[in-house]
This record gives sequence, C-alpha cells and structure tokens, in this order.
Amino acid sequence: MRDWLIGLGVATGCLAASWAVLVLAARRLPPGLLRDLAAFVPDCLTTVRRLRRDPRVPRRARIAIVVAGVWLASPIDLIPEFLPVIGPLDDIVVVALALRYAGRQVPRQVLLDAWPGEPRLLLRLLGAAAR
Repeated sequence: MRDWLIGLGVATGCLAASWAVLVLAARRLPPGLLRDLAAFVPDCLTTVRRLRRDPRVPRRARIAIVVAGVWLASPIDLIPEFLPVIGPLDDIVVVALALRYAGRQVPRQVLLDAWPGEPRLLLRLLGAAAR
C-alpha cells in the first residue's frame, strides 16, 4: 500500500511539474505560435472553470466540459505526462474535442468571453461559425 501511495505522489508531482513548465513557457516565450501552444492547456483549464459556472451553457455542453476538465486534472493519461512534447497531447485532444462540442451548443461569444488566451487560437479550434 505504501509503494502505491509513493507512486501516486510521484505521478502527481510529475503532472504538477509538467504544468508548471507549460505555464512558465507560456509566460517566457515571445509572442507567437509556440507561446500560444504552451498556454493552451492552462487556458483550457481556465475556460473549463468559467464555462462550468456560466448559466448560458446547456447541461450537455457543461457535462462535456467538466469531463474534459477532470481528464486534464487526472494523473492517469493515455500518454504519460513526463514525456516531453507529446505528454500533454492526449489532454489537448480531449479538451479540443470538448470545446468543439460545446462550440456547437453555446453561443460563440460565451466561449470567447471565457477564453483567457489569444482569441484566434480558439476561433481556429472552433472552425467556421454556424450560419
């Protein structure tokens, strides 16, 4: 039991360290694509938190967003977080799919208001506006 708890602590520490590296990179990199990509996961966490509390978000979209947030916070991943570059890839894919799903049900302005990062990145993720 003790070994299992130590392993869980190490996994949680690795997850926290990888997020800290992403946040640090997002703040230190010059403006551009690399900075936007480094800030993507922290921006997604902020967006998930904001949309979860917004009354304009329908229940089905809120559930998808909360599941994506839990996936991001979970130390269990398809691709381990400690692998450089590709570690957060499964998190990014899950959150991107959840945001695209929410983007079909939530007014675009609500998503843009909840997104703390560069709006062009979110608009590119969401695709063309529904007519």
